[in-house]
Amino acid sequence: MIRIIPLSCALILLSASAQAEWTLNLTPGVTEVSRSVYDLHMTIFWICVAIGCVVFGVMFWSIFHHRKSRGAKAHHFHEHTAVEVMWTLIPLGILVAMAVPATATLVDMYDPRDAKLDVQVTGYQWKWRYQYLDQELDFFSNLTTPREQISNTENKGEHYLLEVDRHLVLPTDTKIRFLLTANDVIHSWWVPALAVKKDAIPGFINEAWTQIDEPGLYRGQCAELCGKDHGFMPIVVEAVPPDQFEQWVAGMKAEKQAQQQASERTWTLDELMAQGEQVYLSSCAACHQANGAGLPPAFPALKGSAIAVGDVQAHIDIVLHGKPGTAMQAFAEQLSPAELAAVITYERNAWGNSTGEAVSPAQVSRVLAGEGAAEEGM
Repeated sequence: MIRIIPLSCALILLSASAQAEWTLNLTPGVTEVSRSVYDLHMTIFWICVAIGCVVFGVMFWSIFHHRKSRGAKAHHFHEHTAVEVMWTLIPLGILVAMAVPATATLVDMYDPRDAKLDVQVTGYQWKWRYQYLDQELDFFSNLTTPREQISNTENKGEHYLLEVDRHLVLPTDTKIRFLLTANDVIHSWWVPALAVKKDAIPGFINEAWTQIDEPGLYRGQCAELCGKDHGFMPIVVEAVPPDQFEQWVAGMKAEKQAQQQASERTWTLDELMAQGEQVYLSSCAACHQANGAGLPPAFPALKGSAIAVGDVQAHIDIVLHGKPGTAMQAFAEQLSPAELAAVITYERNAWGNSTGEAVSPAQVSRVLAGEGAAEEGM
């Protein structure tokens, strides 16, 4: 048995999949700052290698040349002024040589001036909200890895836990400023290829910036332990040429208008159930599970619950406003009236709940409009 373990480890390391993931260094990235960080890393790395070679070279040579078998005798000395000055000035010089390029890189990393596009990034458990402040666009980005892969009933996909329903689309060759904050707990927005990693803290606004040179998809993750599903809030940045970005903005505005129109038309129960299932799986299943059984006591079951089969107004209220002191979020800003109506209808009729009740988008819109009027009156 003892011999089998080293052999198994060797086979794993030599396998094609292991070799494909074998990475020992940073990557240059696709921005000027990321390349500066990479160059700084390599400069410091080789300085450390040179120091290590000199220090360990002298040490091993001394051990070998002055070994006892050759009759070497230890020499006793102390308070050698020249040596003490030397081993103080040399490290100081090395540190200064490291500090100069490091400071220049840090100054560049923290300079978001003259940005052409501002994007506010807000962390939620467990999703990201992106607000394009100049284009008046606002959407949430949710994990789309199938629950079957997470529960190990299906094989993992190529981008397991790194797939989202909406990408953060950005133009290339444009300086972009990020304003980062959080809605609930501390998150951290991290995209290695862009050399951007910044904490998103409730009540605070942190700044970062990037300018992407190459079109493509760049993936990242929340780099903060923000809860039990910390690994379930990935980031996908899609960099496109400026003209294609303008087309995307126009498409998003048309989609927003279509959502408003969808909230005004009449939906059948079957339509609400079909739409509601999609919304539930992307926004609710992480906590309440795809089968509605939940994970009590933190995430109560919806199957047969008093909320899902009880007073419909109370159900609408908790979905729109959440529940203070719990992980239940407020979805009033996260979903459109049609999506809210659909998911509430789905919860009231799925898993055997079968209330037969359909919540209309107009009903949700009236609740939201009433709250808006109350706020204006205040």
